[in-house]
Amino acid sequence: MTQTLTAAEARKTLLQGKVGGPLKFLGRLDLSGQKGLRRLPDGLSGDTLDISDTGLTELPADLQVGELIARNLPLQSVPASLRVQFRLTLDGCTRLQTLPKGLNVGSLNLQDCLSLEALPEGLDVCFLNINRCEALESWPAHAQIRFGHLSARDCLSLRGLPEWLTQVAQLDISGCRGITALSPGLRVSGWLDVAGSGLTGLSAGSVPALRWRGVRVDERLAFAPETISGAEILTQPNAEVRRVMMERIGSERFLAEVGATVLDRDTDAGGERTLVRVDLPDDEPFVAVCVGCPSTGRRYTLRVPPTITRAQAASAWLAGFDEPGLYAPMIEA
Repeated sequence: MTQTLTAAEARKTLLQGKVGGPLKFLGRLDLSGQKGLRRLPDGLSGDTLDISDTGLTELPADLQVGELIARNLPLQSVPASLRVQFRLTLDGCTRLQTLPKGLNVGSLNLQDCLSLEALPEGLDVCFLNINRCEALESWPAHAQIRFGHLSARDCLSLRGLPEWLTQVAQLDISGCRGITALSPGLRVSGWLDVAGSGLTGLSAGSVPALRWRGVRVDERLAFAPETISGAEILTQPNAEVRRVMMERIGSERFLAEVGATVLDRDTDAGGERTLVRVDLPDDEPFVAVCVGCPSTGRRYTLRVPPTITRAQAASAWLAGFDEPGLYAPMIEA
C-alpha cells in the first residue's frame, strides 16, 4: 500500500531510512546536498523532487514525479521506468551515458553532461538544453522537439542538425563550429543565436531574428564583419551591439582604425608592451595591453579593466594577480 505524506514529512522519513515501500509526497521534496543519501525507495511518486548534489548513484525504479531536479549526480544511466511529466533536469551529470528510449517530457535539461554521446531514439520534448555536451555527436533517427526551444551551445562534436527538426521557436547553436548549414526545411519562428558557429550565411527569410550571445544583430554583423569599420563602431549607440562589433572585427583592427591613447609603455620578455585606451560613448573605456609572446614572437592585444594604468599591472591582472607587485615571472625583463 502506498503511503502518502507531505514533502516535509517525507523528507524526515527518507533521511531516517524508515521507508519500506512505495511513498507518495505532496509538494516540493528538497533533498539536495544530502551527501549521505545513498538510495530512494522504488515506487516513489509526487510533485517536485530535488536530489541534486546528493550521494545517489542511481535513480529508483518506477519513480514518477511532475518535476525531477538531479544536478551533479554520478549517474551513468536513467531507468526506463522513470516518468517525469513537466521538467527533467540532469545538468552536470558528467558520467551520464544513456537515456531511455521514448523519453517524453516537457523540458529536458542536459547541460554539461560531458559523457553523453547520443540522445535516445523516440525522444519527445518541447524544450531541450544540451549546452556544453562536448561528446554529443549524433542525433536519434526519430525524435521531435515540439515547436519549443533547442539550446546546443558549445556542442563541439556536433556536425549538423537532424532532418526531423523542421520547426522550432528558438535555436541556440553558438559555439557549434561543426554546424555549417541549416536544413532548407527548418523554420525558426523566434530567434537564432549563431555566435561562433560554423554558419557563414543564411537562406533568405529563414529566420526573423539573429542573435550573437543573446544580443540581437543583423546578418551583416553576424556574417560579414569585414565590412564593419572602427569609425562605425564608435558611432554605434547600443553598447551591447558595439561590443559584438568590436569582437567581430578584433581588437587589433579596431585599435588600428580608431587610434588609441597610449597610457604606458615598457618591455618584457616578449618585447615592447603597450597599454592603450579608447573612450567609448555611454560605456566604460576600452583598455587593452599589447604584448608579444617570447616563444613565437606573435603579438596579442588583450582587454583589461579600465582602472588599470600600467602595462605591468595589466600583465599581472591577466596572470591572475590582484596585486601587481606579486607578479614577477622569471622570464620577464
